[in-house]
Parts: sequence; structure tokens; C-alpha cells
Amino acid sequence: MNDEVLETREIPVEEQDSINDRIIDMDRNKLQFYENLRKKAKGWTREKTGKLGGKVAEYLFLLPDFFVLVTRLAVDKRVPAKQKLLVTGVIAYLIMPFDIIPDFIPIIGYVDDLVLVVLGLNLILNEVDPKVLRDNWSGEGDVLGQLQKVTAAADKFLDRNLMQRIRRWLHKI
Repeated sequence: MNDEVLETREIPVEEQDSINDRIIDMDRNKLQFYENLRKKAKGWTREKTGKLGGKVAEYLFLLPDFFVLVTRLAVDKRVPAKQKLLVTGVIAYLIMPFDIIPDFIPIIGYVDDLVLVVLGLNLILNEVDPKVLRDNWSGEGDVLGQLQKVTAAADKFLDRNLMQRIRRWLHKI
């Protein structure tokens, strides 16, 4: 780590509300609709793809939550400019029409997106207080636990060449 001292501060409630309003519509009815839709989609996926497919889908259902997290980090004043560049690169990769694994391949097509965002967030954690990630997380479970689970699964099940390509792309940012 460099000699730069990282400063963190608590986001005032008014500012956090402003961030939430800009990034995601926090209307409770819409969020409940999303949660219900997510549960149905998870159940359908588990039923149609079996245990292994259900496990992969469980991780992939975290991708929208991680996308919201990185967009919130992009506007959080506690995140240093250098880390915001990394966040911007991750967001760009997620919205680019071409990927290491093409998105049109069912289920597997989003694995590289998920792994890249998780590895990017792990790099950000080296420079940012974990509280900043927790403050901006609105997904299921603890964000740090989710990052660990996805990283461990990726290391265990993904091809080394694919992991190297994702890490190389990330380090280009």
C-alpha cells in the first residue's frame, strides 16, 4: 500500500438519501416487486437447472446488487479518485456489448461480469474502509461475505486461463 493516508467520514443521512435517489429508486413497493421477482426467478432456475445450476444462478443473482454497489461507490465522496477510476472501469466493462465470455450464452455468459466486479471490489477494499462498501450495499447478506463466497467459487470452478484474462483486463484499468 502507498504512503497516502486514507480519510473516511460518515455520510450524513441527507447526503445518503441524495445518493440513493440518484442511483436507485428507493420506492418500497418497487423494491418489494423486485424482491418477489428475484425469489420467483431463483426458484424457477433451481427447479429447471438442478442443484449446480441453482448454485451458479444464486451467485449470478448478486450481479445486479454489485452493479448498484459500484455505481454508488462512483459517487461516494469517501472513495478516493484513484479507486473511482477503477469503479468506472468496472462499470464500463459491465455495460460493454463485448465480454470475455459473450453474454448471449445462457447463465455462463454473465460469469465473467460477476467475477470481474468482485475482483474489482476486492482491489477497492485494499484502499477503502470496508464500512464504505457496507454503507452502500443493499443486497442480500453481508457484502464482504458475498465477495468472499464468489471469489472462492471462482477460484475453485473457473478455468485458470479465464481467471488470468479477467485479472489482466482488470489490471489494465
